[in-house]
Amino acid sequence: MKILRTILIAAIPIVLFAALFAYSFISKRVPENPPGTMGNTAGNLNNGGLFCEDEGVVYFSNAYDNNSLYAMNPDETDVKKLSNAQVYSINAAGDFLYYYQAASSASDQFSSMFRTNGVYRAKKNGKSTTCLKRVPAPTLALWNNTVFYQSYSTKTGTSLCRIDIDKENYRELENQAINPASIQDGRIYFGGIGSDHYLYTMDTDSGAVATIYNGNVYSPIVSGDFVYYMDISSDYCLCRYSLSTGELTVLTRDRLDFFNVAGDIIYYQKSDATAPALKRINTDGSGEEIVANGVFENINATSHYVYFNAYDAPTPVFHTPLYGPVQVEPFSAGAAAVSVNAKTP
Repeated sequence: MKILRTILIAAIPIVLFAALFAYSFISKRVPENPPGTMGNTAGNLNNGGLFCEDEGVVYFSNAYDNNSLYAMNPDETDVKKLSNAQVYSINAAGDFLYYYQAASSASDQFSSMFRTNGVYRAKKNGKSTTCLKRVPAPTLALWNNTVFYQSYSTKTGTSLCRIDIDKENYRELENQAINPASIQDGRIYFGGIGSDHYLYTMDTDSGAVATIYNGNVYSPIVSGDFVYYMDISSDYCLCRYSLSTGELTVLTRDRLDFFNVAGDIIYYQKSDATAPALKRINTDGSGEEIVANGVFENINATSHYVYFNAYDAPTPVFHTPLYGPVQVEPFSAGAAAVSVNAKTP
């Protein structure tokens, strides 16, 4: 009996250690996303990925607070700060956020000691951050259980890379500046950047590249049967190409700087030396109207609003309802939340 008691007492630390190890393993495991998971819209990612809506929550990079990570309801209520991280290319799926975290500013006393820029994963409350890859990444996009991102190096330039959400299976796919923002049905749609500007696709599993359309395509966004893009050969006017029929439609003859497709409406920046303007049209080219006169950028959309700011002036951020009458106003909830959420939760 005494020997049995001694064995049991000796076994307790082993059992506790095993239990703690199992808990640690389970708590850190990243569950797989369902097939067809997209982290954000191509239009948002092409415009910095500053806003991302998922499961009734909008995650955003707050320009009023050094682009720190915030969250709010789609109607802009219950705004709260999640992290001090300076974030871009925000993606969301399951229990996690995926984003590019910029390096510390030059004024940061630790910036010379630690480099924090890279592709990150964090819980949706902003906690439990994990760096998937420490590298400058101008654009990243989540598809299923893989993050596709542009990796920049001063020596080799920009490459397209991939890494799984559990930090495994890193691979460089192409030593070219391919933009992974537009993904549908397991294929990345992108415009050629070498000898031509054709519309290409890349299979997200095999990496195989195929030519879709021999046009002059820039900044393509695939949505259903259509690919929307700026036509380089026609002064960057906005066009729509049908994947099923091959039909090409010119939606507007305006020269574009940026655009975003949100549902059945398109917001775009008209480039004009004398009358620049942020405008919107329906996806069939009808209903053209001016949203705001001037030069704007970072056009991001949620289910309720479209957000943007004046070119090269991060604040103030403006918004207007996605649908219905145009009503441009400052994004006051983002500014007001800075003082309320001065300390990270």
